[in-house]
Amino acid sequence: MAKKAELLEKAAELKLEVSEKNTIAEIEAAIEGASAPVEATESVEETTEKPAAKAGKRSEKSQRETAEKIEKEARKESGDTTPQSEDAEATVKKGPKPVTRPRIERRGKAYRKVAEQVENGKVYGLGEALELATKTNAAKFDASVELHVRLGVDPRQADQNIRATVSLPHGSGKTIRVAVFAPEADVAAAKKAGADIAGDEEFLKQLDREELNFDTLITAPAYMPKLGKYARLLGPRGLMPNPKSGTVSTDVAKAVTEAKAGKVEYRVDKQAIVHVSVGKVSFGAAKLEDNVKAFIESLKSQKPGSLKGSYVKSASISTTMGPGIKVETGIN
Repeated sequence: MAKKAELLEKAAELKLEVSEKNTIAEIEAAIEGASAPVEATESVEETTEKPAAKAGKRSEKSQRETAEKIEKEARKESGDTTPQSEDAEATVKKGPKPVTRPRIERRGKAYRKVAEQVENGKVYGLGEALELATKTNAAKFDASVELHVRLGVDPRQADQNIRATVSLPHGSGKTIRVAVFAPEADVAAAKKAGADIAGDEEFLKQLDREELNFDTLITAPAYMPKLGKYARLLGPRGLMPNPKSGTVSTDVAKAVTEAKAGKVEYRVDKQAIVHVSVGKVSFGAAKLEDNVKAFIESLKSQKPGSLKGSYVKSASISTTMGPGIKVETGIN
């Protein structure tokens, strides 16, 4: 009994689940079995460093992922970016460089056919460029002829933010719907001049319903404050009247006549480029040349006094869906 008591006391120290019901042989076997693994575990822990794990049993997969994460963080801190496996090397290696076709090859057949008539890098004279533009119209409709001028200005500077209007001798070829917001005394004169919509309080009711059946809005200076509440409706659509564009005028009838006759507004964009439509292909080269010359004279008059360097860097003419043709404007 004394021996069994000693064995039970030793088993309690090893925290073995045995009791007096077990025989002496069973207790001895449990003690021998518990002593061997403890020594082996201690020796393994001395030679192998393992990452700290949370309490509780963890799977081999979880332990492997934890070890990989710790290793990855260590390589990240040391700046090591070399691939760690064959799979990683495969992902790092890039495939063959994609072949990008020239832009002309990505165009349609009709465009490529007419583009062959334009000599690359050549700067044409105004008359020759307009003749070529009418011949290289790739569209099946009466396309607009557009002039694009790249300026040497800085649009962020207030005095270099070019914005003006020009009356084209032969019009723009577009049907402009003109609306007039003015006192009743001017409404009759505006309608006589060709205004499509003209009114006072009735016009504001249309704006309340967001009915914007017009392309240009002309108003009297005294009526501008009344349009303040509609700035978010008109502004983003480019319909807000502005004195610089000639849509705020004391002579409403004259402003309507000019708008109907072909008065167009142009302004420089963020890339310092001015885009303007100077007519239709059906106008012919002669009429288009008159319109372009009128625009060039207007643009020349807007040259800022503070500008250093070239005012016009380059210019090109094209139809709506046709190729660009470099043109000489005669403005330095």
